[in-house]
Amino acid sequence: MTVELTYLAYTIALFFFVVFIQATTAILNNGGIAMANSRDNLKPPTVIQARTKRLTDNFRENLWFFVPLVLIAAVAGISNQWTILGVQLFFYARIAHAIWYIAGWPIVRPLFWLAGVIGCAFIFLALFGVLT
Repeated sequence: MTVELTYLAYTIALFFFVVFIQATTAILNNGGIAMANSRDNLKPPTVIQARTKRLTDNFRENLWFFVPLVLIAAVAGISNQWTILGVQLFFYARIAHAIWYIAGWPIVRPLFWLAGVIGCAFIFLALFGVLT
């Protein structure tokens, strides 16, 4: 398996972990029975529950940029220093973004998001031979 596909697998594992955190906050707020039922009459979300929901949504949205690029690179047989740097930058930026988002620390979180976007841009540009 290529480095890029390995980091894709790591990223999916990280996403699963983020979803698990979100589910845990919902269970802590509403109880397991309520979350296992229709969820029609749930309590208002706590601050951390709402924050983890936004984190999960943001992560999911960013996967739509990252995953296709990595798969296209794999199918096309494109792997170089830029695609590797791109997947590493995306993965580590998503870890930092998640930590900052859950903690509620201001200002820096968007910079981690931007770093992940730059990682995707590196992969995209490598696909078209701009970065070799």
